[in-house]
Amino acid sequence: MSRRSKFLATWKTLPRQLRKVIVSVIGFTLITLGLLLIVLPGPFTLPFLILGLVVLGLEFAWADRMLDQVKAQGKKVDPRKLLKRKPKNPEPN
Repeated sequence: MSRRSKFLATWKTLPRQLRKVIVSVIGFTLITLGLLLIVLPGPFTLPFLILGLVVLGLEFAWADRMLDQVKAQGKKVDPRKLLKRKPKNPEPN
């Protein structure tokens, strides 16, 4: 039995309300950290927000649906456009 399957077996033996509390505390902490990094200086805002949704999605259907929406929007982003430099404004003659 792998570590993951042992963990999942143990996780499922916990009462449902306790699992929801644990997932809520961890998930909302990650989301709060991600939101704080938007206004405070620091990198890696999006990974904390997405990780928080992943954690919350373990027990909450609304978080799972929101994560699906984030994935769909992420597929629309073209990384080549993000890295493309805009030409400098030419000086008028």
